[in-house]
Amino acid sequence: MNIYTTDKIRNVVLLGHGGSGKTSLVEAMAYLSGITSRMGKVTDGNTISDFGKEEQKRQISIDTSVIPIEWNGVKINVLDTPGYFDFVGEVEEAVSVAGAAIIVINGKSGIEVGTEKAWELCEKYHLPRFLYVTNMDIDTVSYRQIVEDLREKYGKKIAPFNLPIRENERFVGYVNMVSETGNRWKGKDVVTCEIPDYVRPNLEICRETLMEAVAETSEEFMERYFGGETFSEAEIRAALRTNVIDGSIVPVSMGSNVLCQGVYTLLDDIVKYIPSPEDRECAGINVKTNEIYHADYDFSKAKSAYVYKTMMDPFIGKYSLIKVCSGVIKTDDSMYNKDTETESKIGKLYVLQGNKPQEVSELHAGDLGALAKNAASTGDTLSTKATPIAFARTEFSKPYTAKRYKAVNKADIDKISQSLQKLTEEDKTLQVVNDAQNRQTLLYGIGDQHLDIVASRLENEYKVKIELSEPKVAYRETIRKKSDVEYKYKKQSGGHGQYGHVKMRFESSGDLNTAYVFEQEVVGGAVPKNYFPAVEKGIAESVQKGPMAAYPVVGVKAVLYDGSYHPVDSSEMAFKMAASQAFKKGFMEAGPVLLEPISSLKVTVPDPYTGDVMGDLNKRRGRVLGMTPVAGGKQIIEADVPTSMLYGYCTDLRSMTGGRGVYEYQFARYEQAPSDVQEKEVAARAAKVAEGSED
Repeated sequence: MNIYTTDKIRNVVLLGHGGSGKTSLVEAMAYLSGITSRMGKVTDGNTISDFGKEEQKRQISIDTSVIPIEWNGVKINVLDTPGYFDFVGEVEEAVSVAGAAIIVINGKSGIEVGTEKAWELCEKYHLPRFLYVTNMDIDTVSYRQIVEDLREKYGKKIAPFNLPIRENERFVGYVNMVSETGNRWKGKDVVTCEIPDYVRPNLEICRETLMEAVAETSEEFMERYFGGETFSEAEIRAALRTNVIDGSIVPVSMGSNVLCQGVYTLLDDIVKYIPSPEDRECAGINVKTNEIYHADYDFSKAKSAYVYKTMMDPFIGKYSLIKVCSGVIKTDDSMYNKDTETESKIGKLYVLQGNKPQEVSELHAGDLGALAKNAASTGDTLSTKATPIAFARTEFSKPYTAKRYKAVNKADIDKISQSLQKLTEEDKTLQVVNDAQNRQTLLYGIGDQHLDIVASRLENEYKVKIELSEPKVAYRETIRKKSDVEYKYKKQSGGHGQYGHVKMRFESSGDLNTAYVFEQEVVGGAVPKNYFPAVEKGIAESVQKGPMAAYPVVGVKAVLYDGSYHPVDSSEMAFKMAASQAFKKGFMEAGPVLLEPISSLKVTVPDPYTGDVMGDLNKRRGRVLGMTPVAGGKQIIEADVPTSMLYGYCTDLRSMTGGRGVYEYQFARYEQAPSDVQEKEVAARAAKVAEGSED
C-alpha cells in the first residue's frame, strides 16, 4: 500500500442498526476501488470485514474491522462496526479514532433505534456525519419519506444530496442535488442523462431543503436566500464542506450496495466533504512538564500514537491497532510506552485490511495502522522518551449483565483463565470477576448474546468449554431477637476426654457490615481466660455458613457470660466445639431472618416508555424513588430493586423499549427478604446442602 500524508487521509466509521448494510457497503467500496475482483456476501461468509468464525457463523459483525480504501489519491480508512448493542465496546473504540461517521439506514426499515444510537454517539464525540440510505434497488423503498422523517427528527440540518431515478420499477440512476444534473449507471461507470419529469416535483422540494440548510450556515446566505437569490455550485460546495465539518449540515446520500450503485458517489463525497485529520484537534498531556500537548495530527511534531484496539487471534497473533497522533512513525523507531514505562523498538509496521496485514515503511499523523507482538494494551499511549505523552483513554460502556461460569472439564481451568485473559484484553466490555465470598467466578458483559459468543469463541478458537448459569445471589443471615443458650461438649473415650461448657447470649449487633461482635462477661474464672480465643474461634467459623441456609452471617453479637471447665479434660478444641454448637442453637432461637442484597438502579428511557418500565420494576419488587427528565426527551428512573430480580433485566428492558433503554446499578445495602422469598430460598438451599452441592 502507498504512503499517504495527513491531508490525503480520511478516517470514517460506519454506524447503524444491525442488518442495515454496513458490511455490504464496505464490500461495494472494496470492489469499486479494486481491492477485490468480486463482491462477497454476508450470507456466504466471504466478506473482507467479517472474517471471524463467529461472525461468519452468525452472519453479523461482532468486531470492528479496518478496511483502507484508496480512492482518487486519498486513503479512506473505513471502520466497519457491529450494529448489535451487545458489541458497543467495538463501536466506542472505532468512534474514538474516527474523523467522521456514515450512519447507514436500511431503506426498507427507515429510522431504527440503532440509527438513533449512532446519532447520539456522533453528538457525544462531535463527529461530522453522512446519512446513507441502502436498498434503493427495492421499488417500495421511499427515499423521500426517509428524508422527511429525518428532518422531522433532527431538524433543518438534514440535507439530501441526491434523488433516485427509477424506470420500470428499477433503480437506474440519481439526480445530483448540488449540480442539478441527472446521472445514470452504465456498469461501473456513471453517465449524465436528462432529469425525468416525474422527479422534478421531488427535486424542487429536496432542492429547497438543501438550499435552506445552506442558507442556515451564515447570515449573509440567509439574507440572499430570503432575497430570492440563488447560490452558485461553487458557493454551495464550499458552504457544504465547511458546515459538514462543523456538523451544522448532515448530508443524506443513497444507493444499492448489492448492485454497487451510489457507492461511487459516496466515495467521491467522502473525499470532498469529510475532514482530513489535519482539520481536527487532538490533545494529550506531556507527563514530563504536566502541560497540555497539542498533537493535532501535526507531522512536524514529536512522534506519538494511541492504541485504540487490540486483536488477539489464535492464528495471526497479537496486533496493537494504533492511530498516529503526531509525527511520522517509521519501522525501527523506538517508542516509549508511558503506561508501562518501557521503551521498545517497533519491528514492522502494518496496515490491516480486515485480518490481512500489509507491511508499510511509515505511517503519517492521522493514519491508522498496526504493530505486531507489541506489549502495548488498548488505551496505552506510545511516544518518544524525550516527549512522553498521555492521551485520554477511550470511555467504554460498563457491563452489567453477569453470568456464572464453570469449566466443563476441570483439567481446563488454567487454560480457560488464560484464554479469558486474552479475550478481556481484546474486549474492554468483558470482565472476569472472582466472587470468592460466594465461591463463584462471574463473567460480565453487555448482554446475554455477548456472553454466549464468548463461550462459543472459547470452544471453537481456544478449544475449552465453559458452562454459563445464573449467578448465586449473595444472601446473608442475621437475627432479630435475643436468645440465651448453654451447650456442654463432653466426650469420654479412655484417657483424656473432651469437656467444654459455655453459656451465651445472642442478639443483633445492629451492624450489618461486620459478621459478629464477641464479648465476654465471665466472672469468678468459670471459664479460664485462655479459652476465650477458642470460644471466639468457634463463633468465627460458624458465621461463615449460617445455620438457616448456609449463607454467611452478619450483624450478630455473641456474649459469653458463664460456663465451666474440667482441669484435665478441657481443651481449646472442646470450647471451640461448644461455642459452635451454642451458636447454632442460639441463632435459630433468636428469630433468624434472611437478608437479600438491594441494588440502586438507574434506568434511562425515552418518555413514552416510562409507564411500562415502572410497571415492570413494581413486578420485580422494586421501589421507584423518583424520575428526572434529561435532554433528548428522556427520563432517568431511580429505584431500589432486589439484586436477585435483576437477572435477565438487560433483555427485558430492550424488549420493553425497543432497545432504547439503558441501565446501570450498584449494590446499596441489605434488607430483610419477604417471608415467601425466605421460605423458598431456605428450602432450595437445604436441598442443595443435603446433596452436598451448595456450590
